[in-house]
Amino acid sequence: MGCRIRPLTAAVALAFVSSSGWQLAQAQALDEVVVKASKQATLPGASQAGELAAQSAASRDTAALLKNIPGVSLYGAGAVSSLPAIHGLADDRLRIKVDGMDLIASCPNHMNPALSYLDPSQVGTLTVYTGISPVSLGGDSIGGSIVANTRAPEFAEPGQGRLLKGEVGAFFRSNNNARGGNASVTYATENVSLSYSGAYSEADNYKAGKDFKTFTASGRPGHDLARDEVGSSAYRSANHTLDLAVKHDNHLFEAKLGYQNMPEQLYPNQRMDLLNNEQKRINLRWLGEFAWGKLETRAYHETVKHYMDFGADKQFQYSTAPGMPMHTEGKTTGATVKAEIDLAARSLLRLGGEYQHYTLNDWWPASGTGGMSPYTFININDGQRNRLALFGEWEKQSTPQWTTQLGVRYERVNTSTGQVHGYNQNNNPTSAGMSMMNQTNDAARFNTSAKRDSTDNNWDFTALAHYKIDATQDIEFGLARKVRSPNLYERYSWSTANMMAIMNNFVGDGNGYIGNPDLKPEKAHTLSATFDWHDAERRRELKLTPHYSHVTDYIDAIQWDNVSNTARTIPLRNQFTTLRYANQTARLYGVDLSGQLPLANTAWGEFGLKGLLSYVRGKNTDTGDDLYNIMPLNAKLTLTHTIGGWDNALEIEGVSGKKKVADARNEIQTGGYALVNLRASYSWRQARLDFGVANLFDRGYALPTGGAYTGQGTTMGINSIPWGIAVPGMGRSLYAGVNVKF
Repeated sequence: MGCRIRPLTAAVALAFVSSSGWQLAQAQALDEVVVKASKQATLPGASQAGELAAQSAASRDTAALLKNIPGVSLYGAGAVSSLPAIHGLADDRLRIKVDGMDLIASCPNHMNPALSYLDPSQVGTLTVYTGISPVSLGGDSIGGSIVANTRAPEFAEPGQGRLLKGEVGAFFRSNNNARGGNASVTYATENVSLSYSGAYSEADNYKAGKDFKTFTASGRPGHDLARDEVGSSAYRSANHTLDLAVKHDNHLFEAKLGYQNMPEQLYPNQRMDLLNNEQKRINLRWLGEFAWGKLETRAYHETVKHYMDFGADKQFQYSTAPGMPMHTEGKTTGATVKAEIDLAARSLLRLGGEYQHYTLNDWWPASGTGGMSPYTFININDGQRNRLALFGEWEKQSTPQWTTQLGVRYERVNTSTGQVHGYNQNNNPTSAGMSMMNQTNDAARFNTSAKRDSTDNNWDFTALAHYKIDATQDIEFGLARKVRSPNLYERYSWSTANMMAIMNNFVGDGNGYIGNPDLKPEKAHTLSATFDWHDAERRRELKLTPHYSHVTDYIDAIQWDNVSNTARTIPLRNQFTTLRYANQTARLYGVDLSGQLPLANTAWGEFGLKGLLSYVRGKNTDTGDDLYNIMPLNAKLTLTHTIGGWDNALEIEGVSGKKKVADARNEIQTGGYALVNLRASYSWRQARLDFGVANLFDRGYALPTGGAYTGQGTTMGINSIPWGIAVPGMGRSLYAGVNVKF
């Protein structure tokens, strides 16, 4: 298994091939990074062979495969459901595609993001556009784009007859007793390919490097947690993919079936836990190559059934109520058509259209005989989010030094939802129980709102360029306008009661959130550039990428008074609070620095040095407040060593203290820290062994973007658990993984 990393940071990178004359190959945009599992050789001097396998042994979180990319950080969530952030923008602000499908998190806590449906062992390519993504891969997002693909179908070579191959693997990590395995098999002829891949993993709660809390109670009689144990961090997950592909002449037909069964994923920064998630998906694709270019069509359908309640480390019984069951069902149907047309004068035209229909139902059955009864609480009723998009991109090499790309994209986004009611009422308005926690007034206000059906007409524009000064210097730069419409929870979560609001939170800060039907789409204007110095073989390289974004109608949050139903005039401090989404203005800017350098080639092997540094600053320019969950200054330095089948690394990771925090959300400050990690691997022809130690010195530290610790105790009450504890990082962990091919 190999690994290929190609960061092209700022405008556009165009590849060239020589056949009869030349032709423009597939464009790669600003800040593209590809992590690939393949047999291909790595880039000269990249020293990345096997990194994907090594990271799979260290973590089963697919988003964690991106952690070594400059400008990318992770929002803490469940153990296999981290939310990637690019330059301070995360979750729905990014365009994330899995095998060409746009998948949406169907959960009020976004516990099932798109990348959580792939195990790292199933990833074929993982492409990240950290700067300005082209309009063909953007849309309905204001940050970068992430494109994840499972392994491409393989066919027998002409005259080979039949192809039969496979792989099995297993891993173990000491800190949280994580264990699991993966298997894949392919049977193919010259024209038909059938493959299967599956993976299972599970883990217990992990332990921090030191005690991070002063209490041990979980809220369940007889069940205590050690002061260094991170409650609600265990999980179990299984993922399966079946792929059938048929090729004929220049045409490829492909059908992929996917299934996930996740019986448990507990959350240390949410009030609830995932206690079942079942996803089924079908993905059909046709690709044709013609003399004039390529044409690709795709149709897909996904269903998600999601269930939450209090897991083993959180109080379950509240008076007469056994838990707080919450159900979510989402359905997504989509289709895309894309054409790449080779034009004269060394240019390429890319045209396309996309359609997506998404429905969401979110309901919480009655529990007990108190405030959560006698009827079902309807959080989202027949929510719909429909997108129709058209785009066009034009790429041209005007001189041997200059290549440019211009793009425009239009999206029509319609969101709507039906009427709702609380626990005290059913669909018959005359059948009402006790009006507790503002349920009657909140539901009536929402049901009479004229904004339960909104249509946005969004336009994106990109202009990208690449100038090659000489064989060792490049400059890339770009400018973009990008637009994102609010998601259904941002617009339509309607209850102002603390108990209901804290269950609608997908940022992990422990607060409660109220939707706002009046929200407008976010509009970002982004400028980015990259200065790239390197030798001819790229064994030595240094890249500097400054970036700047100005976002109007940025969806931030303001503290809300659920008695007066207005913004709080005197904000609550040092406690969890309730907030309402609101359009404001934001500014984000920063810089990424990355490079590599060979040190020595000796009888003891080749030594090299790799490094990266990222800084981003986010500010709400309307209020002067800092933006939430911005990763502070961070750097990573890696000493690499290879000899024979060995590939080893010593890594030092440093993060500065986080002092600039979002006051409106009472975000928790965190201290700076440094970690040391060791990893090693040995590869044979048909096998590979990975092992290492994460956090070698068992350092205790808090995750800057891990959110607030709500992993144990009486989590249903907004302030019935302590405020001010950040989710800690994992202490020392030894790990090992093995993969065998046949």
